[in-house]
Amino acid sequence: MATNDWSGVHPQAIVDPSAKLADNVTVGPWSYIGPGVEIGEGTEILSHVVIKGPTVIGRNNRIFQFSSIGEECQDKKYAGEPTTLVIGDDNVIRENCTIHRGTIQDRGETRIGNGNLLMAYVHVAHDCIVGNHTILANCATLAGHVSVGDHAILGGGTMVHQFCHIGPHSMAAGGSIVLKDIPAYVMASGQSAQPHGMNVEGLKRRGFAKDTLLSLRRAYKVVYRQGLTTEQAIEELERNFADVPEVLPLIDSLKGADRGIIR
Repeated sequence: MATNDWSGVHPQAIVDPSAKLADNVTVGPWSYIGPGVEIGEGTEILSHVVIKGPTVIGRNNRIFQFSSIGEECQDKKYAGEPTTLVIGDDNVIRENCTIHRGTIQDRGETRIGNGNLLMAYVHVAHDCIVGNHTILANCATLAGHVSVGDHAILGGGTMVHQFCHIGPHSMAAGGSIVLKDIPAYVMASGQSAQPHGMNVEGLKRRGFAKDTLLSLRRAYKVVYRQGLTTEQAIEELERNFADVPEVLPLIDSLKGADRGIIR
């Protein structure tokens, strides 16, 4: 990936000699790229950005001013171990975002996928996993060990407790405080967050068929309208929706809900 072509580095930027920059990487003035950092082709680092390693950043990302990427985590157990941050391709990371590396108590890695939008002041703590095509609006905050599924949306000011899972295609309204898992496809809001139906509009925009949306609505009622335990709901879904593959992410998110799901 890296070719150490530094033609796009502004003369007032500081880039450690061991950093690896691929073709067409640009680094703006007063930014700092530390040792152990690899940056893929076409990525744009604007001014006043700090990136520390070990961090690997993919292709065609844009990282805006005053963001801190790959810093040591805010965990008192952290003792300087060489944990990592991995960021994929085509992400937009807006002003003042903070993304920390992992800890050896978990996977040792924080990971962000492809095509995500992290708006201003977003915080992604140690050992988080953010999937693909998510939107984290201004001031959304992920505590340590949180996972966010593909196409999930977190409204501005959303706060997610450590070890929570945000299911794919789910949505949390602005200002939500998420203390338990949000299952796939579910809309949530409140302090603490409560379920408010399926994210139907988002699913329509992503091309889900009408029959599939009907099945997902029925599946939601199994989880939230029949008074079943999570285990009973899983059994019911597996029995009645085996021919609807789109229900599988909902079942998986219920099975993986170690903290329980929002109710």
